[in-house]
Amino acid sequence: MTDASDADTDAPPDGESPLRAPPGERSVPELLRFGVVNLDKPAGPSSHQVSAWVRDAIDETLAALDPEGQPTGGVAHSGTLDPKVTGCLPTLTGDATRMAQVFLEGAKEYVAVLELHGSPPTDFRDVVAAFESEIYQKPPRKSAVSRRLRTRTIHHLDVLEVADRRALLRIRCESGTYVRKLCHDIGLATGVGAHMGHLRRTATDPFDDRDLRMLQDLVDALAWAEDGDDALLRDVVRPAEDALTHLPAVTVARSAARNVATGAPVYAPGVIDVDDAALPTERDGDGDGDGGPNGGPDDGPPLVACFTPDGTAVCLGRVVGDPDADSGVVVDLERVLL
Repeated sequence: MTDASDADTDAPPDGESPLRAPPGERSVPELLRFGVVNLDKPAGPSSHQVSAWVRDAIDETLAALDPEGQPTGGVAHSGTLDPKVTGCLPTLTGDATRMAQVFLEGAKEYVAVLELHGSPPTDFRDVVAAFESEIYQKPPRKSAVSRRLRTRTIHHLDVLEVADRRALLRIRCESGTYVRKLCHDIGLATGVGAHMGHLRRTATDPFDDRDLRMLQDLVDALAWAEDGDDALLRDVVRPAEDALTHLPAVTVARSAARNVATGAPVYAPGVIDVDDAALPTERDGDGDGDGGPNGGPDDGPPLVACFTPDGTAVCLGRVVGDPDADSGVVVDLERVLL
C-alpha cells in the first residue's frame, strides 16, 4: 500500500482541492451542509414532515450566516416511522443525503408494547423466543414496497415485562423488519392473538437513544449559532462521517480522493489502509444474481466507507481488488461524497 506522503507529492494546492476540511475543523455552514442529527422523532408528525422542518430551519440559518452560499438542497432520514411512532430518526443534511443507504446496512432496535387479546399462555416467553431467528414477512398493504414474501433476521427479542394482557418487548432486527407484522404473528403463535401498541425506535446503527436530540434542541442551537455561539450546534449537528462508523473503512491518499471526486474508482496505489472487515470473503456472492459460492444470498462484498487520513469521507463503495497490489481497481464506487 502507498504511503500518504508519497501519494500526495504531485497533489494540487489545497485551495484547488475538492476535499472538505477535516470533520472537527469545519465552519458552521460547512457542518450544516454535510451533517447528521440524531433526532428524537415526536408522536404526531410524519417522518417526512419532521425532515421538512429540519431542512427549513437549517436553510434559514444558512441564509443568515452564508447568504452567498447554497441551501442544503434537502435532508434524508434513516427510515420512515409512522406518525404515532417515536424515537431514533437520524437525519442527514445537504450532501450527506447521498449516504442514506448506509442505514440499510446496520440493525435497528425497538421497544414495543404487545397488546394480547387474551391471557398470555404459560409458555409465552418460549413462544416469543422462537421468533429470534430468520423469519418470513410480507409487507403490509399500505407499505411503499412490493408485497412479496421475504426474510428478515430478528437478532435479539427480549420480553422485558408482562402485566395482564400486555408485554413489553425489546427487538433488535434487520433493517426493513415490520414490527407491527411481527407482533401480529407472535399473537397468532400464542393462540390468543395480539397487535402492536406503542412503538419506540431506540437505535438505528450506528446511533442509539443515549444522545437523542429534540427538534427544539436543533432550533435553539441554530438560533445561538446565528448570534455567534456555535457550541450547542456542534453538539446537536455532528459531522456526517459519524453516520459511517458502523461500516468497514478504507483509508486513501488525498490525491486518490481528488481523483474519486471526478468519478474515478480507488486504485491500488492510492490505498493506505483497509479494515479486515472490508475485504470480500468466500461467503460473499459476486453480485451476478446466481447466489454466493456456498448457496447463500448473493449480496456481494460489504459496503465500505473511504476516508482520507484526516477522517474526511470520500465515497461509499465495495472492495473488488487486492489492496496490496501494485495496480488495478481496489474499490468500486457506489456514492461519491465529495
